[in-house]
This record gives sequence, C-alpha cells and structure tokens, in this order.
Amino acid sequence: MTDDIALRLDRDTAEDLYEVLWLMGEHIAAGAPIPEPPAEAEARLAQLFKSLGDSLGKGRRE
Repeated sequence: MTDDIALRLDRDTAEDLYEVLWLMGEHIAAGAPIPEPPAEAEARLAQLFKSLGDSLGKGRRE
C-alpha cells in the first residue's frame, strides 16, 4: 500500500502505548475512570501522537 504510515517506537514508548490502550479498553468496559499515566509516559505519548498527526497531515489540535 502506498499510503501506509510506519512509526518507530522506542521500547518505553511502545510499553506506554500498550498500557494506555489496554487500560482504556478495560476501564471503558468496566465503566471505571481511566487513571492518568505518569508524567514521563504522558510526555512520550504526546510526542508519539504529534509524530502520528504529522504523518497523517493533521495539524496540531488544541
């Protein structure tokens, strides 16, 4: 496919992404609040989402 997007993740960011996606699914299914990740994880995930948004041609969302 010519429109594929590939992002490389360091292990810590990949772990953060896995954890937040897993927690979201579990907490949504249970109707429980989603806990806030640690500041370091938030910073790594913010950079990941910025990179993904840039790759998709989406401007920064405020």
